[in-house]
Amino acid sequence: MRPISPRDAQFSEFVVARSPQLYRNALLLTTSPDAAEDLVQTALAKVYAAWWRVRGAEDPVAYAHGVLIKAFLSERRRRSSTEVPVAETPDVAARDPDVAERLALMAALATLAPVDRAVVVLRHWEDRTVAQTADALGITEAAVKNRSLRALRSLRGVLEPRPAPVTTPEIAQRRTR
Repeated sequence: MRPISPRDAQFSEFVVARSPQLYRNALLLTTSPDAAEDLVQTALAKVYAAWWRVRGAEDPVAYAHGVLIKAFLSERRRRSSTEVPVAETPDVAARDPDVAERLALMAALATLAPVDRAVVVLRHWEDRTVAQTADALGITEAAVKNRSLRALRSLRGVLEPRPAPVTTPEIAQRRTR
């Protein structure tokens, strides 16, 4: 058995400390636990390959998150024809309201375009600035603002129940005239 190098030990510490956060963001991006695990593994493999550059970066965590976002967007562009998304998730944990809310959120996020989903995750879950989000995604700040506005409007439309129109006897009487 070969001894663990200092490089491997540093990377292992990084993975143990940052994997939960990377997984959470990957889950929000992919809306699927299996796809999220695959995405994290892909991102960590790329980070490991460039670990000499990552550990010298100003913020290795931001670097890893950038790799995760880029891997997600790249994967969305070249989606294999053999992967078929499921229309409905099994009703396994619908009894737990937190799980039901999470499933509703994942379904709503899945309706967004991949770049819009990435903007929402970076801006609102990671609490990044417009400039940081634009830099991570390689788009302009105006595009981040525009996509964020449209994505949030779309999510509200999917997540908020629409109230029934209020009809009072007075309004109903006016309509019949």
